[in-house]
Amino acid sequence: MYISRDEALRLLKQYLKSDKLVKHCLAVEAIMRCIARELGENEVLWGLTGLLHDIDYEVVGGDMKKHGVVSSENILKGKLPKEALDAIKAHNELTGFKCNSKLAYALKAADQISGLIIATALVMPSRKLSEVKVSSLMKKFKQKDFARRVRRDDIKLCERLGIPLEKFMELSLKALQEIHEDLGL
Repeated sequence: MYISRDEALRLLKQYLKSDKLVKHCLAVEAIMRCIARELGENEVLWGLTGLLHDIDYEVVGGDMKKHGVVSSENILKGKLPKEALDAIKAHNELTGFKCNSKLAYALKAADQISGLIIATALVMPSRKLSEVKVSSLMKKFKQKDFARRVRRDDIKLCERLGIPLEKFMELSLKALQEIHEDLGL
C-alpha cells in the first residue's frame, strides 16, 4: 500500500518551495503515467514515483550524492514500495545506485525528456506545448548545444522498455500537452 496522490502532492509542496521544481515533478508524473499505460504497468505507482522523485532536492542543499537517497530512506520510507524507492535513488547516478527495473529506467528517461520538451516549448513563438511537434523534439535532441543539461543517453533508456525514441517523445509530449495548464505552458 502507498500514499494517495493528494497526500503525495501535499508532501511534495511541503518539501519543495520552488514552483518550477513542483511543475517539473508534475511533468514527470504525467509522463510516467502515460508510459505505464503504454506498457500495461501500474499507472498509480509509476505516477507517484514520478511525482515524488525530486522531493528531497531542496533538502539536500546541493549535495547531489544525497539526492534521491534522503527521500527514499527518510521522507518516503513506508509511503512507497521498495521498487519505487529504488527507482528514485537510481534516477540520480551520483548516488551510486543503478537502475534495476522497468520503473527505474522509465523514471530516468522521463526525468530527462521532460526537460527537453519544456525547453523546446520555451523557444516556440507562443511558448506553448501545443506548438511543439515530435519532429521538433527529434531535431532538438540531436542539437547537443540545445538544453545542454538534458542527458540524451538517459532519454534513450526508453529503448530498454521496448519503446522506440520517437514513440517515447510522442507519448511524453502528449502527456505534457494534457497538463499544459498545470505547467503554465
